[in-house]
Amino acid sequence: MQRRAFVRAAAASLALPMARLWAAPVPGSPKFILVFLRGAYDAANVLIPYASDFYYEARPHIAVPRPGSGDDAAVALDADWALHPALRGSLLPLWQAGQLAFVPFAGTRDLSRSHFETQDHIELGQGSTARDYNDGFLNRLLLQLHGDVRPMAFSAQLPLSLRGPRRVPNMAVAQAGRGAVGPRQQALLETMWSDTAQEGSVREGFAVQATVRRDMHASAWSQEMRAASRGAVAPEGFVGEAARIGTLMRDSFDIGFVDVGGWDTHVFEAGANGSQGQLATKLRSLGDGLATLRQALGPAWRDTTVVVLSEFGRTFRENGNRGTDHGHGSVYWVLGGGVRGGRIVGEQVALSPATLNQNRDYPVLSNDRDLLGALFGRLWGLRAQQLQSVFPDSRPLDLRLL
Repeated sequence: MQRRAFVRAAAASLALPMARLWAAPVPGSPKFILVFLRGAYDAANVLIPYASDFYYEARPHIAVPRPGSGDDAAVALDADWALHPALRGSLLPLWQAGQLAFVPFAGTRDLSRSHFETQDHIELGQGSTARDYNDGFLNRLLLQLHGDVRPMAFSAQLPLSLRGPRRVPNMAVAQAGRGAVGPRQQALLETMWSDTAQEGSVREGFAVQATVRRDMHASAWSQEMRAASRGAVAPEGFVGEAARIGTLMRDSFDIGFVDVGGWDTHVFEAGANGSQGQLATKLRSLGDGLATLRQALGPAWRDTTVVVLSEFGRTFRENGNRGTDHGHGSVYWVLGGGVRGGRIVGEQVALSPATLNQNRDYPVLSNDRDLLGALFGRLWGLRAQQLQSVFPDSRPLDLRLL
């Protein structure tokens, strides 16, 4: 096989770009994980505005029942907002511990209602109509942090947010033990690239793969899972990956990216009411995954901040198929051991047809770039000039979440 063809095949199996090596994370240093819900989740049925009669008028079939109205009712968080009951066992304890906050009416200024357009808008974070698809906001953040901050994308493809001059590895953790380059292939690749300008990068790429596989197999969770499964592959999904991601973030990485898909709910979003059906099932898995991630991080949880967001929200009114269509404003989640949670923060507005965006969606009152910039400033002590390099023309919105 020609060198170029062989390298391409090996790189496809490796699922990692050639990356530099970093020292192990320093205990006590900040960690940040972005969880991107691709498909636009229905925020109004997760953080429920139960004090609003308009909510129940707009969603006669899919509204989550008011708190106190039965076993499948929403869980009151304060006088205005409640949590979807599917998250009662996983996220309510974090809320009660003051480690989870919600930011309603959050999102971008993009009004395209296109999944792809808005996802790109968020991940690039450039704030202008012209786009450079090799200049993601997390990569720009890495350039400002310098030092030995170790990033990792737990995804099959390197996301836009991490593209840029700083080389970043990526690997779909569910695939980490399958299809990797074997010892003989690795030795052959290293020999083929010896005495070339790429020799160091090739060796370092294999070292990153080895780090991921070593940390996965060293964890007690992984040993137990392999024994119980008798060699079978663990079920796919975020719940199955969360423990491995948490272990890797604890031991080897400082900035992580995870995306979870399947949130486009145009049809039959709920069953008999908003507490049941496909959205409830997805939320239960997501919540369990986040709780598992927290557990796997162990003591590192106190230094970890997790932001959960989606490209946009969905229409406030249900559609004719007992679902919801593409909207605008959403709700962001911020959780972590150092988060000043147990609060719903940011500018809010009483819900009515007049206060909706275009009489159909949540408005955006807290901009994504402003929110994230303020969090980065708190986490790493970045100066105003540095934040402008990460999010040009932004105005950091410090909600004192950290």
